[in-house]
Amino acid sequence: MLSAFANAFKTPDLRRKIFFTLGVLALFRLGSTIPTPNVDMVAIDQCMRVAAQGDQAGVYSIINLFSGGALLQLSIFALGIMPYITASIILQLLTVVIPKLEALKKEGATGTAKITQYTRYLTLVLAVLNSTAFITLARTGALFPTCQQAILNNQELLPLVTMVLTMTAGTVVIMWLGELITERGIGNGMSIMIFTQIAASFPAGLWAIRTSSPGATGWFLFFLVIGIGLLVMLGIVFVEQGQRRIPVQYAKRMVGRRLVGGSTTYIPLKVNQAGVIPVIFASSIMYLPILYAQFRPESAVSLWLSTNFAVTSVWYVVVQFFLIIFFTYFYVSITFNPEEVSDNMKKYGGFIPGIRAGKPTERYLAYVLSRLTAPGSLYLAIIALAPTLAFTSVGAAENFPFGGTSILIIVGVALDTVKRIESQLQQRNYEGFLR
Repeated sequence: MLSAFANAFKTPDLRRKIFFTLGVLALFRLGSTIPTPNVDMVAIDQCMRVAAQGDQAGVYSIINLFSGGALLQLSIFALGIMPYITASIILQLLTVVIPKLEALKKEGATGTAKITQYTRYLTLVLAVLNSTAFITLARTGALFPTCQQAILNNQELLPLVTMVLTMTAGTVVIMWLGELITERGIGNGMSIMIFTQIAASFPAGLWAIRTSSPGATGWFLFFLVIGIGLLVMLGIVFVEQGQRRIPVQYAKRMVGRRLVGGSTTYIPLKVNQAGVIPVIFASSIMYLPILYAQFRPESAVSLWLSTNFAVTSVWYVVVQFFLIIFFTYFYVSITFNPEEVSDNMKKYGGFIPGIRAGKPTERYLAYVLSRLTAPGSLYLAIIALAPTLAFTSVGAAENFPFGGTSILIIVGVALDTVKRIESQLQQRNYEGFLR
């Protein structure tokens, strides 16, 4: 393992990519600490301390998570990568619904570039809407409901518009930095930036657990939470590596004067075919009732939500559990099309041994996919909720507001990045990380 790391830095091209990625990430983290104009940082710090003592930090947890805590500090990178993630998911869903987008997807690199351009435009629109919404919350005091201090120096129109433009520009810069990492660095830029923002919040959260209880009790909780996290990560690695390999054999055929084909390959169907997207979907849906309660605190519905729909309540956990299962089936159904895979196999002379080409192959793929999606959805729901329940049971949920979503993303991105580095090492006849 250590020799593989040494070989990675000995290779000039790979070393240059690694240092370029680290440099961009350092610039990204620096931007997350620079405040937006017109923000009173002294008042922000005091309100953050007040929010940390209650449950207010969890109100915007999913967005604050992806911004590395920059959202509640109203920095220039406050929105983080969330607008781009939302835009990408929307375009991916619309590709199934809108025939024109589906045709662009089938055009190859040209169509993909066009869809990427649409994603950028939609990201810009969402960034304007999100920044306007959060600045409105900051101006009305709804961003920190338990804090009575004004966190904006000036509430006139021009300073507020400047804040919106600054946060929107910050989102565009983040999108550009992510694409730079993808082109010139290691791994997927957007995923690595999400990984960085989430990982940056872990040390402060862990140390807050240590200082929450005096003496040996604090150290016991500290190491207990680390132990729970490592066990969850071990389970995630085990399941994420699991896949069902469906064998595919291609018949020999004549192309001109050459006999081609006759090869054997397989279709890898992962147990977790949907990734972390269903968890993000479910968290976003669960965020809407809490946001409604913030805007309409006097209504009876808001009072019921505030009392019975807290992040660690039974109702919240049960509803999120079933939402994750639903979105897993929904997302898998739109991202993997058995009919399309079956048609492509038939077009190029491929078949599954023992299964006839055409409709029987389509039914077989759908059957296998449904059998895999059932345990995959349960795995996602359990992993997303189990850490939160475990941290709550040991009294660490207040200071460690990271659930299974963050752990899923960290492990998934780490595995993907290590595999990319390993593939480049193996191209140069070096041993990889995973032996």
